[in-house]
Amino acid sequence: MSSPADRIEIENITSPGHKMRVDRAKYDAMKAALLAVVPQDAPGMTVAEVKAGVLPLLPDDLFPGGAKAGWWLKAAQLDLEAKRVIARANTKPLRLHRI
Repeated sequence: MSSPADRIEIENITSPGHKMRVDRAKYDAMKAALLAVVPQDAPGMTVAEVKAGVLPLLPDDLFPGGAKAGWWLKAAQLDLEAKRVIARANTKPLRLHRI
């Protein structure tokens, strides 16, 4: 069983006030990869481009063969948007950039 220190509370920009506790190691790995890939300048990159960019940066022991990376990418994206670290451009498809 994991200890409370092994979990982190994340937010969701689409559900204000809703918080969720998730695995800290997986979140931190995805957050680092996401911030390494997402550009500073708007309009940024599409989510598909971001996913392609983060996959090689993820540790294989946490994401074997990229397993569950899509879920963790979305969780980190929504949390970082809620914390105003990244933003979405008003484009289709959705594009992300750092603030």
